[in-house]
Amino acid sequence: MLKALALPLLSSLRDSLRDLTPILAVILGFQYLVLRQPIPDLVGLLGGALLVVIGLTLFVQGLKLALFPIGETMASDFARKGSLFWLLAFAFSLGFGTTVAEPALIAVADEAALVAAEGGMIPTTDVARERYADGLRLTVAMAVGLAIVIGVLRILRGWPVHYLIIGGYLGVVLMTGIAPAEIVGIAYDSGGVTTSTITVPLVTALGIGLASSIEGRNPTVDGFGLIAFASLTPMIFVMGYGMLV
Repeated sequence: MLKALALPLLSSLRDSLRDLTPILAVILGFQYLVLRQPIPDLVGLLGGALLVVIGLTLFVQGLKLALFPIGETMASDFARKGSLFWLLAFAFSLGFGTTVAEPALIAVADEAALVAAEGGMIPTTDVARERYADGLRLTVAMAVGLAIVIGVLRILRGWPVHYLIIGGYLGVVLMTGIAPAEIVGIAYDSGGVTTSTITVPLVTALGIGLASSIEGRNPTVDGFGLIAFASLTPMIFVMGYGMLV
């Protein structure tokens, strides 16, 4: 049992070291060859790099052991159950829940609330900033939940993904023209941070598991594309949020 767990862990550790090596090479190369200065706190840098390697290794292994199998299994179970309502409810809940817990979104929402307060768009109080940040997070989470529902319907109905993407970006362009300039950048960044550490593994597993469970669907062709919706709809929703707030 221990050997079965140790071998994949060592493989993930090797991959993490391989992935981190170019980053360290760039930092050390520019520091010594271009700036020609010693690295401040070299011990701290190496210690931090070691923690990154360990954390990345455990994270990747956790995805393989838990998140991917859970997402695929639940998608298959709901497909076999044959209930469209519960499948869509699960899709929305998954998109909403993973997005609300997304660390990158929390950071962006907090920074956006701080800047909005400093810019005079909201009162400069802790309560106002917290409400603004929470509203932004919930708006993005609702958008991602709806995006996953649309993506699941696309897989079920066999809709071409490019038509939906083109329509979505036309909506982004339209909203950009009428939304307040102060919210546009935040909206674009909100679309990017939704596709991060928590959301991507579960949503990808959902799409692949669902496409694998439905006759006539190709996991490679139909199983992917949910992440594109998850990064697209928050832009529209957040610009709408900015217009209301």
